[in-house]
Amino acid sequence: MNGASDGRGEGIHLNLGRVNLAAMEPVRLPRMVPVRQRFDARRIDPEDMEAIIGGQFRREDVRGKITPGMRIAVGVGSRGIENLALIVRAVVQELKKLGAVPFIVPAMGSHGGGRAEGQERLLAGYGIHEENVGAPVRASMDTVYLGTVLDGVEVHFDRIAYEQADGIIVVARIKPHTDFKGPIESGILKMLGIGLGKHKGASYLHKFGMERFGTLLPAVGALMMERTPILGGVGIVEDAYHETAHIEFVPKEQLPHREEQLLAEAKRLMPRFWLNDIDVLIVDEIGKNISGSGMDPNIIGRSGASRTFGEGPAIRKIVVGGLTEETKGSAVGIGLADFTTRRVVEQIDFATMYTNVITAMEIGGGKLPLVLHNDEEAISVAVCTAGRREYDQVKVVRIKHTLALEDILVSENLLPEVEAHPMMEATGAAREWKFDATGHLIG
Repeated sequence: MNGASDGRGEGIHLNLGRVNLAAMEPVRLPRMVPVRQRFDARRIDPEDMEAIIGGQFRREDVRGKITPGMRIAVGVGSRGIENLALIVRAVVQELKKLGAVPFIVPAMGSHGGGRAEGQERLLAGYGIHEENVGAPVRASMDTVYLGTVLDGVEVHFDRIAYEQADGIIVVARIKPHTDFKGPIESGILKMLGIGLGKHKGASYLHKFGMERFGTLLPAVGALMMERTPILGGVGIVEDAYHETAHIEFVPKEQLPHREEQLLAEAKRLMPRFWLNDIDVLIVDEIGKNISGSGMDPNIIGRSGASRTFGEGPAIRKIVVGGLTEETKGSAVGIGLADFTTRRVVEQIDFATMYTNVITAMEIGGGKLPLVLHNDEEAISVAVCTAGRREYDQVKVVRIKHTLALEDILVSENLLPEVEAHPMMEATGAAREWKFDATGHLIG
C-alpha cells in the first residue's frame, strides 16, 4: 500500500486478488430472520425537561450555591447527547432565574482539531450557540496549571472558566466508557479532567494509558473541585433507545459516589444482545457519530486493547460493511473487526483516523482487518472461519450499527433462543441474502 498525501483511502493502491471461494468448501449463507429486541424504555418527554431541570435547581443544596451576579461557566462537551441543546438552554434559563450570568465553555479536550474555533463549530452543530441557548460561547485552548495528583500527574484546567467564572457547572452524559472499566467511567468527572483539561490536559492524561483512568479521573476531579469554583454537574442518563431517561444535578459534595450510582443505572439501561453466543456479527456501519470507538465495545465485547470487554456475548468474527456519512472518513474502530471490504478502506481518511488513535494512545482501533473484495466474500470468509464443524451451525447476526439494536437479523438456527427469551420476538419470515452485481449487500 502506498498512501496519498491527503490521507484519503482512494489514494491507496490495494493490490487485492479475489479470494478463490470455489476452492473452498462451498459456503451457503444461512437465511436470516428479522427479530425485535425489547429494552427498558425510560424516555422523558422533551416537553417535561424544562420542568424537571427547574426542579433540580430549586433544590436547596443546588439553589444555595448560586447568588445574584455570579458568573457561571457551563461546560458542554462534543458527544451526540439527545436533547442536548434543550437541556443546556434550560440550565441557562434556571441560572438566569437565580440571578446568575451564565456563559458556555467547550469541555471537549482535544476535539474540534484541538482548536478553539473548531470546538465552537462543534457546539454550534449541536445547537449550542447564543441565539439558541441564551448564553454566549467563550472558547479558548489556554489552560492554567493546578498542581499534581497521585505520583506527579499534572492537572490542567480551562483558563477562561478558571479566570472568568465565579462558579462552574458541566453538563455531561453518564455512561459506560468504551476503553476502560471502573466505578467512574464517562460522565461528570471525565468531563472535568479531560473536557476542561482542554487539548493540553486531555493529551497529557491519555499518555498514562486508559487502564489508569479509573483512578486518575477521580483524583484529577477532586483536585479541580478543591482549586476551582466547580459547583457540580448536570448528569444525564440515556436508555437503550438513545432517549433521555434521567436528568439530575449532582453537587460536587456528592461526587464521586452519586456518579457511581448513576453509572450503574446507565449500564442497566444500555442496549445489548440478549443472545448468549454469536459466531459472526455483520455491522453495516461504523462511525464516530455512533461511538467514539466507531462501534461500541460494550456491545461487541472488544476494545482496541482487549478482545474481551464488557459483559456481552462472545463474538468470534466481526465484519464491517461501511462507514457512516457523518464520520467523514474516520474509521476508528475498524481495527476491532476481523474482516472488511475494499470499498470501506477506500473511504478511510487515514490522516484523521491515525491522529485520533495516536492522541488516545490506543492504536488498536486504527489497524486494518483482512480486506476482502466485497461484502459477499467478507461474510462468506467470516462464516467459513467461525470455528463450527458445519456451516449450518454458525450463528450469524446482522445489525445496522451499535446504536440500533432493537431491530436485528439473526440466522434461522438462533430462532429457538429467540422464542425462549421474553425480550425477543421474530417479526417476519426468513429471507435469503441479496447481493448486487458487484457482490455488495442490498437492503
